[in-house]
Amino acid sequence: MGDFGIQEAIPEIAIIIPHYNDVVRLERCLFALIENDLSDCEVLVVDNGSPQPLTETQAKFPSIRFVIETEKGAAAARNRGVQETRAPRLMFIDADCLPASDWVTVGRKVSDRADLIGGRVEVFDETPPPRSGAEAFEAVFAFDFRHYIEVQGFSGTGNLITRRDVFEDVGPFRGGVSEDRDWSFRATAKGYRLIYEDALRVGHPSRQDWLALRGKWRRIMQEMFGQTGGSLNVRIKWALKGLAMPLSILVHLPKVLTSPKLSGSGDRLRAGGTLVRLRLLRMIWMLRQAIGLEI
Repeated sequence: MGDFGIQEAIPEIAIIIPHYNDVVRLERCLFALIENDLSDCEVLVVDNGSPQPLTETQAKFPSIRFVIETEKGAAAARNRGVQETRAPRLMFIDADCLPASDWVTVGRKVSDRADLIGGRVEVFDETPPPRSGAEAFEAVFAFDFRHYIEVQGFSGTGNLITRRDVFEDVGPFRGGVSEDRDWSFRATAKGYRLIYEDALRVGHPSRQDWLALRGKWRRIMQEMFGQTGGSLNVRIKWALKGLAMPLSILVHLPKVLTSPKLSGSGDRLRAGGTLVRLRLLRMIWMLRQAIGLEI
């Protein structure tokens, strides 16, 4: 008798990890991930055509599948990950993130509570003390997923659970915009429910210096402005919002001064200085965008 009619079981969860040329952090992510209970999971790393080969990494993690997506951008990599997997549950994490040892277990427990579930992202430093201004700033302000979800209405894709049927209905991530914001807004516009789950935890390294932090925010501002449509009315509102940036310093400075995530006056001084510097730079960028100039 042959094996006709016998079908391979479909896993419960697909874990999708986009990656580009960051092997050290990718391996750190995968070592943490295999400490999780990965029973009934398929794990897929989608490499975005890194110049640094992943041959050695693949050998270290024989149970994890690797594919290459030549179209650039994390959106294309995540879309390829969905296409290449079959599980009805999708868990997204980034290659530079560090999943908690119970990340998958918690994901299983909470996955039926909503259509989209975002979790907690804890910032950690990769360099020894003292913190740089960028690291101190990120410790206070970076990756506040509760605020993103409960106030702004979107979840980042570095710690996100959804279902395959939801993804297929909403459609793929779109490149050239802030793909996590864009996809979340499209999903909730269709009536899908988004919630925050604090027990679903991953870590993310802080930006180590001003250049890295500046680069992050330049990309964010380009993506956010790109989503506005750029009409005259939008540009006027964008300029007014930019002019209000200095006032936001006064609003957020108390958070720096009272944050339990900072230790000592040095941390607070550096975080405060970076807050001022970044908000003033964002004002300049927004005014340039409003009049049609590049940033």
